[in-house]
Amino acid sequence: MTTLSVELLAADPVEPLTSAGHAQLGTAVLVGIAVIVLLITRFKLHAFLALTIGSLALGAVAGAPLDKVITSFTTGLGATVASVGVLIALGAILGRMLADSGGADQIVDTILAKAGGRSLPWAMVLIASVIGLPLFFEVGVVLLIPVVLMVAKRGNYSLMRIGIPALAGLSVMHGLVPPHPGPLVAIDAVGANLGVTLALGVLVAVPTVIVAGPLFSKVAARWVDVPAPDRMIPQRPSEELERRPGFGATLATILLPVVLMLAKALVDIVVDDPEHTVQRVFDVIGSPLIALLAAVLVGIFTLARPAGFGKEKISGLVDKGLMPIAGILLIVGAGGGFKQTLIDCGVGQMVLEISKDWSIPALLLAWLIAVAIRLATGSATVATVSAAGLVAPLAADMSTAHTALLVLAIGTGSLFFSHVNDAGFWLVKEYFGLSVGQTVKTWSIMETIISVVGGGLVLLLSLIL
Repeated sequence: MTTLSVELLAADPVEPLTSAGHAQLGTAVLVGIAVIVLLITRFKLHAFLALTIGSLALGAVAGAPLDKVITSFTTGLGATVASVGVLIALGAILGRMLADSGGADQIVDTILAKAGGRSLPWAMVLIASVIGLPLFFEVGVVLLIPVVLMVAKRGNYSLMRIGIPALAGLSVMHGLVPPHPGPLVAIDAVGANLGVTLALGVLVAVPTVIVAGPLFSKVAARWVDVPAPDRMIPQRPSEELERRPGFGATLATILLPVVLMLAKALVDIVVDDPEHTVQRVFDVIGSPLIALLAAVLVGIFTLARPAGFGKEKISGLVDKGLMPIAGILLIVGAGGGFKQTLIDCGVGQMVLEISKDWSIPALLLAWLIAVAIRLATGSATVATVSAAGLVAPLAADMSTAHTALLVLAIGTGSLFFSHVNDAGFWLVKEYFGLSVGQTVKTWSIMETIISVVGGGLVLLLSLIL
């Protein structure tokens, strides 16, 4: 297992903006995070503004010139948006195309037609995991809610037995698997290999979602035995369509970017020659930008066209996909700015120096930091980008596999115990018609299981790899 050691200090230190001592820098970090937490939780300020103000507060307390702090923040913001902004945008377009064309409904209906009885919770996990790959968590919830309510009501199943597996599938994808914003930002911050992270993320995700989904749903259904709420089930997108894309074509489109990125990672391992033609080709087609762009372009012909969409409708789909992500892009960018401010103030080097004699594994430290920020802010994305900024220097001497595991440790920690300061908590509560206590017993515990089981698997893998 990779632990914090003296060897990590061999990494080239970042020239700090300030020569402040450890006590002052530690205070600056606590003040910066406290400002972010207070603004988000107490004053309900948007996370983008909170991260921006928190970065300035961090620099000011650290004693850095504010003009240089602003430069650090804007540099980090620009670099983060440049590296992951286009990927988030392409993922959003693909997700919107999948939803509006009826492709997601086609996958749902096809799998449900072959499932029944005891296999339904497992079918819901499969559905949520597949369509959750290109969709943001909130979009996935809204898309799956009609299916969950309909299946539970028509089959007279406990809502938790059907709903928890679907939520688990979406949540695990959101926290661990690129191209979701959190994992992408963490990969960029610590310099991890995307293909290796994707492969290990899927390896961790499968057993995690099984435990937190179908298995825990049995317990959750006993704790909170509620039927689907008696209210109008939301309309599904495909109900207004005369036709929709086929199951095979839809599934192939969703998995295309994953296959291309994993193929690149495999070729890098097998060929291991940057000048080899095969590796150079896969370095291009397996890059996240090209992989997602290819999926979007293929989706026009496999999703949009079969649904009967013309050129204007397809153009409108792109607009609809891009509009909701402005806030996400700004939060992710501001998180990158906060990370860069931490690094440039010398906080990363401070973490290395004060922890060189600790016996705590670096992966566990990353998990704990993400857990603390998640509990305080309620945002998995804020927890991921902030924790990644703090622990990025720890990746300096890590192997490729362990750097990827560092990303996953942060991702699993960022999902720990969703509660009243998390928008997802209220989304689940209102859609399922639960009380606050019932939501804690089901949704919050499920998120904690994902975090603990996933984090445990990451630590186990670190002993093997």
